[in-house]
Amino acid sequence: MTLKLKRTPGLFLVGFMASGKTTVGEVVAEALGWGFADTDREIEAEAGQSISAIFSARGEMAFRQLENQAIERRVRQIETGVPLVVALGGGAFTQSQNWELISNNGITVWLDCPLDTIHRRLGDDKTRPLAADRARMAELFESRRQLYARADFRVDVDCDQVDEIVARILRLPIF
Repeated sequence: MTLKLKRTPGLFLVGFMASGKTTVGEVVAEALGWGFADTDREIEAEAGQSISAIFSARGEMAFRQLENQAIERRVRQIETGVPLVVALGGGAFTQSQNWELISNNGITVWLDCPLDTIHRRLGDDKTRPLAADRARMAELFESRRQLYARADFRVDVDCDQVDEIVARILRLPIF
């Protein structure tokens, strides 16, 4: 395991919505014997409303503030030496304050999933605020790719076999 990961035992999964961050993250955490956190789930539980409702009622900026607070709490936990796999929301890593916080306190892995797979996984899901307009979503997907590319590692998510994606992560030279 790399010195950085030993010093700050955080593994942050980044990528576009429906790329598998939560599903894969839970399995990676279990394989490592680490804790797992999903920042979107935490925000919803704390706010008592869905992300979609937060976007509607308070706007994206308010959501991004809640997201940053959730990330800060998890980073503080990691800084105490608690090993943790964290699944981040699709836009979290694109925010500069989050990127700096995350990149200084763990290892980032970009789950790079093709847009057609994301479309298939989302189906008719209208609960994700940034997926309602599919043309806009495609633009967002393209604009975020260069930001996701800042991650320490990139893993192709070109299949739906969770065990295969997990194996790719566990084969990274950080372990």
